[in-house]
Amino acid sequence: MPGELPRQQFVLDTSLFITEEIRQDDESLEDAVVRLLDLVATARLELNISCYVPPSIHDELATMLRERDVDEAVFSRLDTWVVRKSPDRYGVTIPANIVYNFIDEMSDRVDRGLRVSEKAIREVEQLDPEALASGSNDDGKEEYMTDADRILSDMRDKYRRALRQGVLDSREDFDLLILARELDAGVVTEDRGIISWADEFGLRYVRGGQFPTLLEEYLRAAGVDDES
Repeated sequence: MPGELPRQQFVLDTSLFITEEIRQDDESLEDAVVRLLDLVATARLELNISCYVPPSIHDELATMLRERDVDEAVFSRLDTWVVRKSPDRYGVTIPANIVYNFIDEMSDRVDRGLRVSEKAIREVEQLDPEALASGSNDDGKEEYMTDADRILSDMRDKYRRALRQGVLDSREDFDLLILARELDAGVVTEDRGIISWADEFGLRYVRGGQFPTLLEEYLRAAGVDDES
């Protein structure tokens, strides 16, 4: 019986719902989210699998879905089958080594960001100052400023990757991990930074694109027809 099964719990990240990895052929984002929530509902009723989101993740997800014109009925399903729970930020303890590693990594990333900035400055220094006074090109834009803007745009992209890619860079990410640690739950995400830190926290994790298949396999193994 479902009530006799060991309870499984998952904490869901925004990226699970947004990623194209959960979509079937020619499936819209809304249809994919509805199908995912139907799987979550069936897994809850039949296998006692519970899914959670921190309020910060819920708000972020709701904003993204509304920006994509998802029907309001989807939000009703989301609120019914995915539990909103605030993480116990005061009660959950984090090993000092995790904080130590985070500080060490951020220090290294700041250095990398400085190197990106220094390289951009040196590239700007190589531009011909006379081009600025030589007038405009055929499009009416100054060549010097065009090159400078290109360098600046490239620097922003590289700086953002150096400091943010693969690292915890938001309260939402931290809430997700703290809640998963509190509940001893698996983390479901497509975010590489969260996956990396889930390892640090000693948490189980599932790639977002694999989660619908995981639920389907659980249901199939239990002899449950998820289309019923």
